[in-house]
Amino acid sequence: MENILSEIRQALKDSVDEKTKSNSQNFFKEKIKFYGIRVPLVNKISKESFAIIKDKPKEYILGLCSELWKSEYLEESFIACNWSYNIRSNYETKDFDIFEEWVNTYVNNWASCDMLCNHTIGTFVEMYPQYITKLKEWAKSDNRWVKRAAAVTLIIPARKGLFLNEIFEIADILLLDNDDLVQKGYGWMLKAASEAHQNEVFDYVISKKTIMPRTALRYAIEKMPQHLKIEAMKK
Repeated sequence: MENILSEIRQALKDSVDEKTKSNSQNFFKEKIKFYGIRVPLVNKISKESFAIIKDKPKEYILGLCSELWKSEYLEESFIACNWSYNIRSNYETKDFDIFEEWVNTYVNNWASCDMLCNHTIGTFVEMYPQYITKLKEWAKSDNRWVKRAAAVTLIIPARKGLFLNEIFEIADILLLDNDDLVQKGYGWMLKAASEAHQNEVFDYVISKKTIMPRTALRYAIEKMPQHLKIEAMKK
């Protein structure tokens, strides 16, 4: 395990781009640890290194992912997200505890949150829908990233028209949250749901628009026709 991690970290250090390194912090309000590597190159390193371990047991791969998360480097979290998604066909219910630990313990920025939740955890919830109850618990957390995770986990299922009632329940829990990144997260979830359920999402937004933060509202209606946007934005 140490050998593969050392090789990955050396490959990342060898791939630092000074322009990317100088600009990376601009995308985050929080102080983030990063090497400074363009995402396509991170994905290339991820793909090449996964080829070495792809036949290893799932538990071994998830263990490597946990070690990558622990480093707190942005690029290493991206590799962990890619690897955990690569083994999605082998997900079992017991794996949720590992994913939840990553969200609770290691996620510390919107990019890592969204990459993990959109793909790994979103796919897991599609496979095991009973775990949506866990997302409702996350929505009540004191941790901004756990709350955002509750919403962005459902982005891709929402686009498929899935879990509409649960999406509205999670939006209700997060509705008055003061954190703009949480507002953007559940607004994005509603926008994704509007791709398959435009009328229902519009009705939801209209019913909440007097109390819904404008940030969340703008995200939610972004893909709607102009006349609906105008109606939703009326004071």
